[in-house]
Amino acid sequence: MNGFNWKCPHCERDVTITNDRFSEKQHYNYIDSSNGNYVIVTEFLICPNPDCNKYTLEATLYDSISTTNGIKANTAKLIKKWNLIPSSKGKVFPDYIPTPILNDYNEACEIKDLSPKASATLARRCLQGIIRDFWKVKPTILAKEIEEIEDKIDPLIWQAIDAVRKVGNIGAHMEKDINLIVDVEPHEAELLINLIETVLDEWYIAKYKREQKLTAITALSKAKDEERKI
Repeated sequence: MNGFNWKCPHCERDVTITNDRFSEKQHYNYIDSSNGNYVIVTEFLICPNPDCNKYTLEATLYDSISTTNGIKANTAKLIKKWNLIPSSKGKVFPDYIPTPILNDYNEACEIKDLSPKASATLARRCLQGIIRDFWKVKPTILAKEIEEIEDKIDPLIWQAIDAVRKVGNIGAHMEKDINLIVDVEPHEAELLINLIETVLDEWYIAKYKREQKLTAITALSKAKDEERKI
């Protein structure tokens, strides 16, 4: 196998995976069943970044056919894929972001494919936690909390946050007509997760980096003052 480019979900570094960092096994179902024949492929990838060196485990299920000589072969039809370790493709955020917010974010990532509607509901809850913590709004219903910060944030971000509220309501509240079913697709849940990542980057992380830089400048000034006294 030739090396291929890969982004480690643990350290988020772009790396190149070679033979000594990759292992693949295939397990075939040789027993006839009403579901047909399938093959499951497991893949171990070890991050070559020495500061990480963690492994990722994925499993992929395909339907399978028998060739004339009895050997099973993969078809192109993908049935399902599981991210086993880590269990989601969520980004790793610093621990100065409140734990309840990160827990909701990570859970929304983990169930994005299994239950997009539930993921959207968690994304809604996560954003409400962010608004309450970062902007210190008075706790009330989410719609009013969003209104409170409208003049404080980027208009596009505000519109997107309000959109998350509306999509999240699909999972949080039943429709008036119980026979009306409104689904949320995995790619739609992923868009909501992407907004959470944007907000965490632009609010918490940007603020932290700004404070660190300004603190360093203040410390430098104090150090120079001390030097003048010597």
